[in-house]
Amino acid sequence: MSPNCQVDGRLSQFLARSSFSRLEPESKRSYTTDYCVFFDFLWVRGKNWDEATSSDLWDFEDWRTRSIRNPEKVGGARWNRGLAALGRLYSWAVKQQYVSVSPVETREAIGRQGQVVEVPAARAKDARSSNVRWLTPRAFRRWVDVGLRGFSADGVPDAAWAGRLADRNSAFANLLFSSGVRLTEGASLLTLEIPNLTMDERRYYASRLAPMVTKSKRARTFYVASPVVGELETYCESTRAASIRRAQRQGRYEKLPQLRLVTSVSGHRVKVLHWRDRDGTVGKTALAQASVEERALLFAEGPDGPEPLWVWLNESGMPFQPSSWEGIFRIATDRCQKVLAETIAEPPFCTPHMCRHSFALYMLVVLHHVMDVRLGLTPQERRDFLLLYGDPWRMVQDLLGHADVETTRKIYLAPVSDLQLHSLIATPGRAPDDSTDSAVDDVSWILAQLAAETSRIQDLRDDWAVL
Repeated sequence: MSPNCQVDGRLSQFLARSSFSRLEPESKRSYTTDYCVFFDFLWVRGKNWDEATSSDLWDFEDWRTRSIRNPEKVGGARWNRGLAALGRLYSWAVKQQYVSVSPVETREAIGRQGQVVEVPAARAKDARSSNVRWLTPRAFRRWVDVGLRGFSADGVPDAAWAGRLADRNSAFANLLFSSGVRLTEGASLLTLEIPNLTMDERRYYASRLAPMVTKSKRARTFYVASPVVGELETYCESTRAASIRRAQRQGRYEKLPQLRLVTSVSGHRVKVLHWRDRDGTVGKTALAQASVEERALLFAEGPDGPEPLWVWLNESGMPFQPSSWEGIFRIATDRCQKVLAETIAEPPFCTPHMCRHSFALYMLVVLHHVMDVRLGLTPQERRDFLLLYGDPWRMVQDLLGHADVETTRKIYLAPVSDLQLHSLIATPGRAPDDSTDSAVDDVSWILAQLAAETSRIQDLRDDWAVL
């Protein structure tokens, strides 16, 4: 790390007492990385962070995104994220009079609502959908089986597999893929928010995301497929319970400097957690207002002592932090590349956010399929259906929690929207019948055709798929 990455007093003030301190943990981590890269660039030029000029910024943009001298160039989306981080820092520095002019030049642009807004002049125009990728359900299942559960290339458990917490990891990945929740949203769930299996034969279970953990800071309903709910219950009753018992025997929870023991839960529509901390201080927190950091402190009294309310735990029985899931996914992808290299030309890869993209694609296809094929609607009936329930794009928008349908169209599903989706769905290659298996096969066929038209969708050839 260069000297410029050592935080001086002024930068410490920015990190602790500015708008930066209110960012989500993942944004803080990403922005800090972006600052260090820019500070290193300035350090090579013999400059401190408060000596940067607009020329430095434009040279940095060229080096970061295009220069052949940079072996790790970034795309438009990554550049824009770093530019936003620098804009935030230098806007604050100007207000504090640490610099006279921000090196981040701006220009006027027309916003989504037609208003004039100021945007960074160096903002990349190729950012949208630059890193968007999808997996079909069968490609995702292969990635989970091989990467997270230790299966061999033949699709059976590998005796040499030495991985741990496979049930936790596969349950989490399936939760993201089944529901479309973001990484932090799914990673910070409490046991109070996990739906319970019931005796009725429902296909999906509904639950609510608290506004404090969502990106938009608005609560929303998410839906989880019943097999995934079963996986969650199995994990909680086996591996998770064993981790808790081990931590209790070792006295780990008793040594925690901060712990809020939930003594009761009140309210029906709005749940309120009543807790007591180590010092005997009594307090209460509305579940909807509990931040990610506070959630990690919440415990309940179990038969053998305190137990975390945080669903996902490490082997020590402590809350598994959201950022750590990125490493789990990378390791799983590396294993897929190694195990499947000789049997599949392009072994599947996955990131947490790709699960969300893939959910959006799957639901778009399913909803179109329901309207165009399964229901057999006439044009007039389809118009009536849309008036009552909205079109599939807006349904997917609601499921993802996007404020604007254009985000759904242009970022999550942009390349797909250019394909002949309607014609593919309207002519699935065979007459549909009323069976569930037939509906699943039709959707799989449609996704396979879409995957054949774009390299952005990962699929398996029928002779490779383990269904």
